[in-house]
Amino acid sequence: MFLRTAILLTLGGLVSAPAAEVPAKTGSFGITAANAVMQLLRGTSPSVIVIGGLDGTEDSVRAARQEALRRGYTALLHRFTDPASAQFPPPGEAYAGEQGEAHYLWRYLLQRAPDAVVIVAADPAAAPAATRLAAALAGKIPAQIVAPAGAAAALRGKSRPASPWRLEIERRLARSPGDAARQLALHYGHTLEDAVYIPAMAVAARLRLDPAGALASAEQLAAPYLTGTKEPLPGAKATASHQSGHLLFGEMYKLTKNPAYLELVRKAAGMAFNADGSPKEAMPLHSEMSDSFFMGVPILAQAGRLTGETRYNDMALRHFQFMQKLDLRRDGIYRHSPLDEAAWGRGNGFPALGMALALSELPGAHPARAEILTAFQSHLRALLRHQDDLGAWHQVIDRPESYPEYTATAMIGIALTRGLREGWIKGSAFEIARDQAWKAILRRTSDDGVLLDVCASTGKQKSLRDYYNRVAIYAKDPRGGAMGLYFAAEMMAAR
Repeated sequence: MFLRTAILLTLGGLVSAPAAEVPAKTGSFGITAANAVMQLLRGTSPSVIVIGGLDGTEDSVRAARQEALRRGYTALLHRFTDPASAQFPPPGEAYAGEQGEAHYLWRYLLQRAPDAVVIVAADPAAAPAATRLAAALAGKIPAQIVAPAGAAAALRGKSRPASPWRLEIERRLARSPGDAARQLALHYGHTLEDAVYIPAMAVAARLRLDPAGALASAEQLAAPYLTGTKEPLPGAKATASHQSGHLLFGEMYKLTKNPAYLELVRKAAGMAFNADGSPKEAMPLHSEMSDSFFMGVPILAQAGRLTGETRYNDMALRHFQFMQKLDLRRDGIYRHSPLDEAAWGRGNGFPALGMALALSELPGAHPARAEILTAFQSHLRALLRHQDDLGAWHQVIDRPESYPEYTATAMIGIALTRGLREGWIKGSAFEIARDQAWKAILRRTSDDGVLLDVCASTGKQKSLRDYYNRVAIYAKDPRGGAMGLYFAAEMMAAR
């Protein structure tokens, strides 16, 4: 009785419940511009999603809630602020614009891929948003608009065939890491206009997939940086992204033993030292952002391994400790910067991936290894608490109302995969989290390289709301493609 009452009260008002309810969990599927959480009931059956409130009425919310509880279906229960203007598919940038509510609902349906959608509207003949949604779903997911009085009949236990969109998602999920990698490699990893991390990670992933076959292409891309035609560290215009971009040159040195690649690694890692060789307080260009766990620590560890010079490993530890003091929260996840406590999704992907890459380079006897390993294990344990039921981590890690974000999921997935393979982490909880993260990436990756919900480039923000408002890309995207491809390569190496 307590659980039932709690569910009904949480969703906004005590209603008369049916005699037999199927257990459901309360949750959220978005947040409005006015910071109102868009509520859901997550049922036991994924086959049908019931929508209430798309017409702006409480009657439709109440009826959708009641029938979802009775049938065990998931319900999206949100009274739209301006239902007359809601468009489907929503135009503009997700999720901060005028169509923010519509974006959350639309992309939730694309992720969940039900077999049917039932939209409850007080007056089905005068519900323009419901009509637009049903039309937009045509050919993907069968959708039906019903009045509150007809909701029970529409939802009564029917045998429903798999929707075309569910079949598409199941086909995506059936792809092997090799299949996904080959598809992504057609679209990503073929340019290196600047020696920065996004294209560099994609090229490095292609090298991992096929060292012999991809090496000639990678050397052609790197050639301008060796000849001086292009400046790999462009003076005052250099960024932290250039530091991590030089990891590619370290990988190419391992394959070719060409000392010119090693010299590029030395120059990037050398940014951490003064002219007299003394260490700086930290790797420069960190901007106080947790990104620098990835931007700065691995290149120092890589330089230490390739040169055998302990000073680079010492500096890797120094910079790591500097960043820990700035950005580690008491709950084990990372604020993006001291400007705000928000735990940005990619702002946690960067530390997870950065520590994994650094651990792959650091010698076992160096103090940096033990300290970073302990931090790596603690961070991943903390992250497990925030993975959603489809395997994704969200734009703000501990805010489930924020959107499930592609790159954070891929980067944490890479860290989990490498950690399990190397024995840095052990146990079924980590294995399940890795497998679910991989499914989340497959679900959001089309055969032609289109990716769902990649957060746009993000500097340090001043508020939680600013992180909610970052654009989520639904298209081909070099950043998301690089991380998805690298995750696929890591999964292949784990088999």
